[in-house]
Amino acid sequence: MPLCTVNGCRRLAAHTGDHDPYPTRAWDFLSEKDKKKIVKAGFATPRGGEKGAYQNHVDRSNKVILPFERMAGVDLGNFCDGYVIRLFPDQYFSEAHKVKQEFLSNGVVVGENAFVLYRTYDQQRDLPPLDGWQVRRLEYEGRIVTRRSAGVVDRGHYVLRIAAHGNRPEIVKGPPQGIFAPEYCDQESNFLSKALLAWLVTRTVDSPYLSVQGEWLESILLTEGILDFEEFERRGLTRNGLTNCPLCLKQIRYSELNDTISFSEEEALLNAGAQVLNATRSTIVNLFHVQPLTYSDVCHNAQNVAWGHAICNTKLGQRRCLSLHELEEIGIKVGTFHDGRFQTFAWASQSFEMLRSPRGAVWIMITSDHLTAED
Repeated sequence: MPLCTVNGCRRLAAHTGDHDPYPTRAWDFLSEKDKKKIVKAGFATPRGGEKGAYQNHVDRSNKVILPFERMAGVDLGNFCDGYVIRLFPDQYFSEAHKVKQEFLSNGVVVGENAFVLYRTYDQQRDLPPLDGWQVRRLEYEGRIVTRRSAGVVDRGHYVLRIAAHGNRPEIVKGPPQGIFAPEYCDQESNFLSKALLAWLVTRTVDSPYLSVQGEWLESILLTEGILDFEEFERRGLTRNGLTNCPLCLKQIRYSELNDTISFSEEEALLNAGAQVLNATRSTIVNLFHVQPLTYSDVCHNAQNVAWGHAICNTKLGQRRCLSLHELEEIGIKVGTFHDGRFQTFAWASQSFEMLRSPRGAVWIMITSDHLTAED
């Protein structure tokens, strides 16, 4: 299907109406539940939630919160939609009413590009806000507003997210300040990631969709050089053209996209510590990042997203999911030595955090080996 390319438009050629570089109508044929899953994949998920002053259920192309302790090695230019630096009171103050010397010259200015987050009564008592400081607020053309939108700016110096303690109540003052920085991406990357995920939905086992329905999606992905069938097979995103979990390499059934994890399943117990029986809303299959999200790089993009099992996501943790093809290229073999014979059974990553058999079975290091030769 040829696309209109005027001003970056990705609507079909000869369309009527306005040009649109981000036409979500390309996956309008999906059911409502599947479209909601695509929308959710384009949202940032807060790590720490409200207590960290994070926004929830907003697009990834939003202002981010950058913790002061994470600034080393971060390219601020990555955050095209803005950023704000989060400071804790003990990071900013040397003692009550006295700012640390480094903040007089390091470019971090509370009330401009930074704010202080109070999370306990003790912090508020021992290192109180400076005279003249105000709680953060949102303003539009000089008026206080309650929601972020175009033209809205942040004013003020600090946010209160103080937990209840004893008979003292919880205190929540100041609006959410931004999204979790590693989950950020710009609007272009977010759209193309959702387009790929929508296409992968159509390639699940027992998918109700016809290939002809995804032709617009394929045109978008082919035009951007994203849709590479051979590369998808090498990376484990697909197997024989059907959607795969990149870690376990099992093909994904369409129903798993929206069915919730059952605690009657033995595998689901691996995640039981993080969920509550009969209260989990986690589906069997969720958004999967082949390379973990970090502060130093913008990793949510169409080259890094897939659908994967929630259990596999939990097992993988903050490790890169290396394909068998990548491990073979590294060239480190692992084997057993028995009765004078060495037998190879897997390929290993350089860190030995991941092994795969020649047919793709996977082993993951779940704890680090801290022993030394002296031990």
